[in-house]
Amino acid sequence: MKAIHTEKAPAAIGPYSQAVDSGAGLIFVSGQLPIDPATGAFPEGGVKEQTCQSLTNARAILEAAGLGLQNVVKTTVFLADMADFAAMNEVYAQFFAAPFPARSAVAVKTLPKGALVEIECIANLR
Repeated sequence: MKAIHTEKAPAAIGPYSQAVDSGAGLIFVSGQLPIDPATGAFPEGGVKEQTCQSLTNARAILEAAGLGLQNVVKTTVFLADMADFAAMNEVYAQFFAAPFPARSAVAVKTLPKGALVEIECIANLR
């Protein structure tokens, strides 16, 4: 197992890695909060802006592993409010192309730092 790290995404805020290369052909990217790594803050706006930042962070981590969003086979989207699903989905669709990765989207009671969205993904090295 090998940790993956980049300064182009926010540092882990606990005892975990930004991503891990499993050694079995898969990269597991930890849930990405919508934190701008340059400012340490959430972007201004709502769930659309936060979704964009979360996916931008995930993309930066994948790029550090020599991959891109086209390698993503599964995502999990955590929403603070399922009423934000359509707005999140609108932005999410701008980051992925067919064939789209498998996805789960769930509403949770709260997210760290009061985020509206958090997104994790699994990417294939091939």
